[in-house]
Parts: sequence; C-alpha cells; structure tokens
Amino acid sequence: MVKLISTTGAEIDDGSEKLTRQVFSFFLHCVIAVAVWVGLMVVGYLINPTSVPQVIVSALSVLVPLIAGYIIIRIKPNEMASHIWLAGVIWLLLLSLWIIDLPTGPNACNACSPTEKIVRSLFSTPGPSGLMDDNGPFFGTWPALSLVGYSIGAGLALRRLRRSSEQD
Repeated sequence: MVKLISTTGAEIDDGSEKLTRQVFSFFLHCVIAVAVWVGLMVVGYLINPTSVPQVIVSALSVLVPLIAGYIIIRIKPNEMASHIWLAGVIWLLLLSLWIIDLPTGPNACNACSPTEKIVRSLFSTPGPSGLMDDNGPFFGTWPALSLVGYSIGAGLALRRLRRSSEQD
C-alpha cells in the first residue's frame, strides 16, 4: 500500500491498490461473461440446430450470461461485476464506428445511410447489410449482449445479497 506524507506529516492513502483491484476485477468479469457466451456458441455449434432465428440467439446471449453472473456473484460478491455493461456499450460504439467506415457496393449495403449500415450490420434488420460477411451479430451484438446480461445478473445478485444482509 502506497502512503504519501503530506506537508502536515499525516499519511495519505493514494488508493492505487484499490484501483488496481477494481480494474483487474472489471476485466476478469468481462472475460468470464464473454467466455460464457463463447461456451454457448460452442454448444450451439456442436448441436448444430437448423435455422435458429437471430432473436433466439440474442435472447440466449443475454439469458445464459445473466444466469452465470447471478450464480457467480451469489458465490463471490463483487461490486465491479455489475458495471461491465459499459464494456459492451463501448464495444458496440467502436464497432459502429468501424462499420460506418466500411466501403459499400453491390451486395454490401449500397447507398445505405450510416444508421442503416449499423442497424443492418449489427441486427440484420430488415435484412443483412452484406458488410462484415454478414457476421455483425456474431462479432458485435451477441458479445455485447453477453456483457449486459452478465451485468444484470450480477446486479440482481448484489441487490438480493444487500436485502438479506439488511434483514439480518
């Protein structure tokens, strides 16, 4: 623990250890959430169901990490786990900037507006854009949804733990 000495001679804690633990915890929970989603994708690949709608995959990309986040935080409470939704939002924003810069052409969202390029690439609505080989949901939407789902599950678990500790 780093302590600074002020001009009055009192020791001041600069909080660097706490910040380091929070950063490590934040990224650890991000990795766990994405690993749960990757596990879901591997199971889906092994089962190889025919024509599952993207809405179902999106729902599972939220629900499975939500359950995992709830269970993990019930076992080992950690406040940072409920904040990893920010990483999902940042991921979508960065990917959206990249999508806007992608060149268009025949079969690749020709004459699309920037908003249409993003919506069609990340959500395939009303149809895929043709950009990113139509893998926008796989590389962008579903991992981001897993981070949001994990964060929601962690928040629910923390809320329940607080309620039970207040009742005791």
